[in-house]
Amino acid sequence: MRVVFIGASATNVACARLLIKRRHEVIIIERNQDRIQELSENMDCGFIHGDGTHPHILEETEPHSVDVLICTTGIDQNNILASLVGKTMKIGRIFTTLEDPEFERVAIALGLTETLVPVRTISRYLADAVEGRDILQLATLLKGDAYLFSVVIPPEWAGSLTELPLPEKQAHPAWLYRGDRLVFVDASSELEEGDELVIVALDSKVAEGIRQELLDKAAPSQV
Repeated sequence: MRVVFIGASATNVACARLLIKRRHEVIIIERNQDRIQELSENMDCGFIHGDGTHPHILEETEPHSVDVLICTTGIDQNNILASLVGKTMKIGRIFTTLEDPEFERVAIALGLTETLVPVRTISRYLADAVEGRDILQLATLLKGDAYLFSVVIPPEWAGSLTELPLPEKQAHPAWLYRGDRLVFVDASSELEEGDELVIVALDSKVAEGIRQELLDKAAPSQV
């Protein structure tokens, strides 16, 4: 697998080292030349000096052969922009890290559904661990190729849930978030603008096809 990291943060470097040990090909894009020099002395991976939000820099990674793009700089706006650039280059999977949870809905609305919000993930992990809960429960329930993803509802999708164009027997709406409130859905549910709808699909390919179809149907101002 070929993995590209935007930024040489401590998190990115630690993840990159693990992937290198597992025999994956890693490329790190970093703006600080001194940081590249420091890391290149003991990391067996490729380095590109430059700003990963710029298309011509990302082009140097030969994006047609990149399997995963991980955008984990310290600036949420840069992570979103770099992710969008990667999306235009049709990179298979893109992970977008966001320090501010408020940006997550923006990222999802833009089609960046594999977002990571460390402050929320860590806080939930610790709270569940303190209470003795099974923090891996969801992961163990998703068997085979089952895949969860979410979409933010734009104005033109508001209305009956049954009108949402989901492929029969390939995907099913599971629940939605209306603000911070969890709402279970059924055939009588009505979608409102801004709802975050969680969908379970047979696999990631089905999920990506649904995401793209829904985005294509959205008005230009929403994507």
